[in-house]
Amino acid sequence: MSGSGQDWRPSASQQRLRQRAALLARTREFFAARGVLEVDTPALVNAPVSDLHLHCARVQLDGSASPLFLHTSPEYAMKRLLAAGSGDIYQICHVVRGLESGALHNPEFTLIEWYRLGVPLRFLMDEVEALVRVLLAEAPTARAAERLSYREAFERELGIDPLAASDAALAAAVRALGYRAPASAAGDAARDESLELLMGTKVGPRLGRQALTFVHSYPASQAALARLDPADARVAERFELYCEGVELANGFRELTCEREQRARFERDNAERRRRGLPVAPPDEWLLAALAAGLPDCAGVALGFDRTLMLASGAQRIEDVLSFPTARA
Repeated sequence: MSGSGQDWRPSASQQRLRQRAALLARTREFFAARGVLEVDTPALVNAPVSDLHLHCARVQLDGSASPLFLHTSPEYAMKRLLAAGSGDIYQICHVVRGLESGALHNPEFTLIEWYRLGVPLRFLMDEVEALVRVLLAEAPTARAAERLSYREAFERELGIDPLAASDAALAAAVRALGYRAPASAAGDAARDESLELLMGTKVGPRLGRQALTFVHSYPASQAALARLDPADARVAERFELYCEGVELANGFRELTCEREQRARFERDNAERRRRGLPVAPPDEWLLAALAAGLPDCAGVALGFDRTLMLASGAQRIEDVLSFPTARA
C-alpha cells in the first residue's frame, strides 16, 4: 500500500533524542540528590488560568456536561499537594498553551516545575542556576551569572525607569521601536502591555549574552501568583532567567493568601471581559487549598525544550521536538 507522500519522520535527530533523554536523566538525578520528590498531576483540569497572556485549550469529553482544559502549567495541582503536606516537590510534564508558535514556541512543550518550602527567592535562583549549569554541561566558571532588578534591566538596556516612567513615555518608547502602542487595555493593563512588549522585543533578547541573567522584582501588576515585596509594594517577588536572549525560567515566592488570590483572579476576569477574551470561574479547589494553608514556599517553571535548544545548538524549538504540533 502506497503512502501519502508526506514526510512522516520525527523532526528531532537521533542525536537530539539521546540528548533529551540524557538531560531528563540529569534532571531527575539533580532533584533526587536534593531530596525533592517527583510527582505527577493531571493534564486535564476543571478550571483554566485567568492570566491574560495564557490561552487554555478547551476539551469537551463525550458524556461530560462541562468542558475541561489542558493545563498550561501544573502549578494549581502542585499547590494542592503542597497544602496537603507533600513537602518539596518537582514535576516534568507536557503543557499546552494556545496562540503560541514560532522559533521559541510550540503549543505543546515540556516544563520542569518545582517548589521549595520555607526558602527565600535567592535560594531558588541559586538552585535554578545550578540545574541549568548541569543541563548545559557548563561549569560555574564557564559563564558568569548576574542578578538585575527589572528596573535595572530596563535602565541598562533602554535608559527607561519602568516603575517611574509615565504611560505616555512607555508608549513613545514602543513607537520608537517601530511598534504600535497598545490600545486594547486600560490602566495597569495598558502599561503592562507596553512593558511586556519592550521586554519581549528589546530588553529580553539582550540579556544572558555574557552571563546567566536573573531579572527580579517585577512590577506588582505583573505579580500573577507571586507575593508582593514587603519592602517595596511596587514590585513582586518574581524572577525570570535569561540565557543567550532566551527566557528559560519564571519563578515566584508564592502568594499564600486566598483572599488576595481570589481578588487577583477577579481582576483578571474583569479585564478578560473587557477585551472579549474567554472567562471562566476561578479554580475553587486551589482557593480552598490556599484557605486551608499553603506553606511558605517558592516555585519556578523551567522551559526544558528551550534549555535543550541551547545545550544542542538548535535554532528552532521544533528541532528538539520529535513531533511539533504542526506535524503531530
